[in-house]
Amino acid sequence: MANYILSCCSTADLSKEHFENRDIHYICFHYELDGKQYPDDLGQTMPFKEFYRAMANGAETRTSQVNVEEFVDYFTPFLEQGKDILHVTLSSGISGVLNSANAARDELLEKYPDRKIYIVDSLGASSGYGLLMDRLADLRDEGMELDELYAWALEHRLHLHHWFFSTDLTFYVKGGRITKAAGWFGTVLSICPLLNMDNLGRLIPRSKIRGKKQVIKEIVNRMEQHAKDGLNYSGKCYISNSDCYEDARAVADLVEARFKKLNGPVVINSVGTTIGSHTGPGTVALFFWGDERTE
Repeated sequence: MANYILSCCSTADLSKEHFENRDIHYICFHYELDGKQYPDDLGQTMPFKEFYRAMANGAETRTSQVNVEEFVDYFTPFLEQGKDILHVTLSSGISGVLNSANAARDELLEKYPDRKIYIVDSLGASSGYGLLMDRLADLRDEGMELDELYAWALEHRLHLHHWFFSTDLTFYVKGGRITKAAGWFGTVLSICPLLNMDNLGRLIPRSKIRGKKQVIKEIVNRMEQHAKDGLNYSGKCYISNSDCYEDARAVADLVEARFKKLNGPVVINSVGTTIGSHTGPGTVALFFWGDERTE
């Protein structure tokens, strides 16, 4: 067993059982639904279907990241047990949680100068960030020491690809990501924007695809273009969805048919309540290992 703790935020969007089975610890973000605060605890407090149904019915949502005090309270028991820590955060391109984690680390190292606390910016989100955590758990279980694992995470995080599409533009308009006019025309013309995360961990629109069938084909085409070894890709593949499982399953079926050497079936997770508060229902995200993201 490793002498350090592998940790992340709940925004890595794996299931509670997945985190527990891989011995990955997590700290929860928070969100508000019509003014009432809840923990983003992987659907335990509020099932995902209930959350997305409330959004579809007009509920107002807000999110809040983990603050410094919460990180201090979360890290302290591990340090008191004599454990070092590697904590990976949600991308700094979409959240300021990295700053909170770094501030907590600096405060705690004054009290525990013999311990190590490494903080890594995932430059990723949702189950793509989760796929990074799963690989780090593999390397830990294979015996990789903390310093080497920290260096590996920094070196390889940009090889994790994140591709997203949405069939519902309502919440992109509501959040100011696209204009009302663009949202109206997009809805009328059945436009599904295709986005990915750039090398700074920001979500960037890449293409406007007309029709759900076409965007499903195109997102898998992007995987073929960028996956390590192309159609011979032999890594894991994760998908997240915000209450549109059938669309996610259609992407997974196409991936499994095209990539014959996958490391196991495609894993389909839910987009959690933090990320989902901004995307709303109707978003599918595809994650895999590939060439380095350079822009």
